[in-house]
Amino acid sequence: MSVDPSTMTDAEKTDHIRKTILEEGRALRRRHPWLEAHQNLIGASIMVVSLLGMIASGTLYVMDVIPWWLCIPVTAIFASLIHELEHDLIHLMYFKNRPWANNLMLAVGWLARASTVSPFVRRKLHLHHHKFSGTESDLEERGITNGERWGLRRLMMTGDNMLAVFLRPLTMQRAVRDYIRSQKPASRGEVHKMRIQQLLAYAPLGNLYYALFHGWVAAHVVLFSAQAIGSPIALSGELSSALSILNTFAVVYMLPSFLRTFCLHFISSNMHYYGDVEARNVMQQCQVLNPWWLLPMQVFCFNFGSTHAIHHFAVREPFYIRQWTAPKAHAVMRDMGVRFNDYGTFLRSNRFHRHANAGQQRTA
Repeated sequence: MSVDPSTMTDAEKTDHIRKTILEEGRALRRRHPWLEAHQNLIGASIMVVSLLGMIASGTLYVMDVIPWWLCIPVTAIFASLIHELEHDLIHLMYFKNRPWANNLMLAVGWLARASTVSPFVRRKLHLHHHKFSGTESDLEERGITNGERWGLRRLMMTGDNMLAVFLRPLTMQRAVRDYIRSQKPASRGEVHKMRIQQLLAYAPLGNLYYALFHGWVAAHVVLFSAQAIGSPIALSGELSSALSILNTFAVVYMLPSFLRTFCLHFISSNMHYYGDVEARNVMQQCQVLNPWWLLPMQVFCFNFGSTHAIHHFAVREPFYIRQWTAPKAHAVMRDMGVRFNDYGTFLRSNRFHRHANAGQQRTA
């Protein structure tokens, strides 16, 4: 049965896209029944393989079998799989009826990617993101720079979640305030509790990660600067050993985290729209962003730009299913008017509407 998009509302287009994607997923599962029968096992297996891959890559580097420039991207690729698993776990796609197993996978995944907000805090933020994507209370996307004007400051914030807070404290305070208000807290005590939760969203793993990462960066900036002006600093034996350990940790853990985070946040913050979208209107929430020149970044976030918009229409499809059904999903999304590769978003501060002064709007 053919449909005419010109006669349909955005809600009707959204429903048509969702039904088409879900039917394609069901057809895939009918051809491959094991996908549905063993979904929990698939998720757990991906987690184990990814963790072992990260450990193996780091171990080979420490043993001088592979160089740093190979260890970092390989580890980042495995970490990107774990990030996709965390996202699916937040939506209860694995071990829905065994919360302890779901929570255990979330905790282990956080250990593997400590640069991120706690997944137990992120769960509520992310579910809110789906309802109010692109609005002022969408704290998750604001946190990764969505809606900011492009420039050196946004570039610096894209791969560093702490800089994304420290370089725009007032913006993030407003975003937290708007998010808390949207939750309709019943009392001042509940408001205070939610503020503390957001304040401690990276504790303890994220805070430790960024303390070590920023300390490592600062140490090398100081040493390089001293060398450049002709006054090299001679480190004591203890400091030299400590920096050597930190250098190794940077290669096997911190730099892969930074690379994965930068690629994911660059793509995610530019494929989602912000500021002038209608709440709950999925047609305005995001675009498909998959040009050939973004392929190097897509590698480190599991093709996020190409498939994440599918997730906004069909929330409960695991990330590997979205990859499988993407051709059919893209076809119906394009027919219904979902945007593909709207590069103007970089000039409009991610605003949805294309009017001339969009890029000059105040960032909330």
